[in-house]
Amino acid sequence: MMNDKIKELMDLRKQARLGGGEKRIEAQHKKGKLTARERIDLLLDEGSFEEFDMFVSHRCIDFGLESQAYLSDGVVTGYGTIDGRLVYVFSQDFTVFGGSLSEMYAQKICKVMDKALKVGAPVIGINDSGGARIQEGVKSLGGYAEIFQRNIVASGVIPQISAIFGPCAGGAVYSPALTDFTVMSKDTSYMFVTGPKVVKTVTGETVTDEELGGAFVHGTKSGVTHFVADDEHEGILLIRKLLSYLPQNNLEDPPVIPCDDPINRLEDHLNSIIPESTNKPYDVKDVIHAVVDQHEFFEVQRNFAPNIVTGYARFNGQPVGIVANQPNYLAGVLDINSSRKAARFVRFCDAFNIPIVTFVDVPGFLPGTTQEYGGIILHGAKLLFAYGEATVPKVTIILRKAYGGAYDVMGSKHLRGDINYAWPSAEIAVMGPKGAIEILHSKELKDITDAQERVKFLSEKEEEYRNKFASPYVAAKYGYIDDVIEPRNTRFRVIRALQSLATKKDSLPPKKHANIPL
Repeated sequence: MMNDKIKELMDLRKQARLGGGEKRIEAQHKKGKLTARERIDLLLDEGSFEEFDMFVSHRCIDFGLESQAYLSDGVVTGYGTIDGRLVYVFSQDFTVFGGSLSEMYAQKICKVMDKALKVGAPVIGINDSGGARIQEGVKSLGGYAEIFQRNIVASGVIPQISAIFGPCAGGAVYSPALTDFTVMSKDTSYMFVTGPKVVKTVTGETVTDEELGGAFVHGTKSGVTHFVADDEHEGILLIRKLLSYLPQNNLEDPPVIPCDDPINRLEDHLNSIIPESTNKPYDVKDVIHAVVDQHEFFEVQRNFAPNIVTGYARFNGQPVGIVANQPNYLAGVLDINSSRKAARFVRFCDAFNIPIVTFVDVPGFLPGTTQEYGGIILHGAKLLFAYGEATVPKVTIILRKAYGGAYDVMGSKHLRGDINYAWPSAEIAVMGPKGAIEILHSKELKDITDAQERVKFLSEKEEEYRNKFASPYVAAKYGYIDDVIEPRNTRFRVIRALQSLATKKDSLPPKKHANIPL
């Protein structure tokens, strides 16, 4: 008798693992996509997955669904480990009703999110769904809202990561948008609130899925996604890599690993990396790679707002978040998108106890009507707010330009920067020497008619201004810079700074929450 019951159990497990059946699995593979269970197997350590709710099925009896039921009901949920660390996971199964979300499907997702929050472990959602299950009406919509509410409650408490490995449309897009990081795969994934058919009907625009919400669009134009992978395998490896820098929850510190990269390693080429001409670009990532452990930098949102660089690295085994202006793109100027990108990154680091290291070379905020009409004042204030609110250790190195309000915004001493260094090439001033001289000596310049004389006058006054106001030693004189350091010694100085800040305690006044300018 018991053997019969065990056989029944095995048969039901086998049925559940087939999802929508072999034909639909084959169709999934033909599209270059993995199945829900294959994705989990790739993501988690081998043999670590423990599944919940394998035998759940929907409760809908309308539109003929009473005769169509699949075990697991279109989503696979449970927990396992990544590099031995606990994570909770749900993976949507496109082979069952196109991955559409039902009442029971939503309950399964909510269960793993609740458990993840209770035990303080990251939650990873793999999205591949056609949206709400129309046959279930408001129950499906209510299911989405239950998930959104849990995303909101978990925000800043446990890391939340979304992988988009297929369609993600309508209400389904808001859960990934509420999570901390989103990964998309080229050619097979897309996200949009309304699809191409609705767009055509309402606006008359003709657009494809890829043009409207593909990985390239969200990786470069909207900034909705943080990572664009060539395929699902790469996307899953990116998630595993990302988690290696993050703590399990907001009450833990990020994982420190053994480091055999000498802390006093000198990088002589940094002494000459800043060009003689202040208008000549260089790649700030060359500076980052030179000073971090093993020269390894894990960049976030690489193709969105490239005038600012964000990502993770380690100093002496300790994970840090890095923010750096990029002189190679738009001269490293701050604009709407770069402010949004960096502010969100800084706030995540602060929520999860990850120190922030900032490399500054910024000529100011981007001028023009497009920026002003788009609300650069509010968006720039987001970055200012994020740095000022952050209580984690903050180490800032000014490499070259730090002009105007952009100096304040980029982790300055005045926004509770803990240790602020400058290279000898640093220029800290209200504006660049040329602009300043044209304002300060406008009357004298009007009287100089000879072109050569004018050039000579400007050159002399610019040099005088640079020495008198823009030199790092002026800021150092007031204590706004803690030290002017030799570039090749930057790695050592940053590590020592972080070590000294390991027991830092800082706080904000009691409040329900702040009102960041949105």
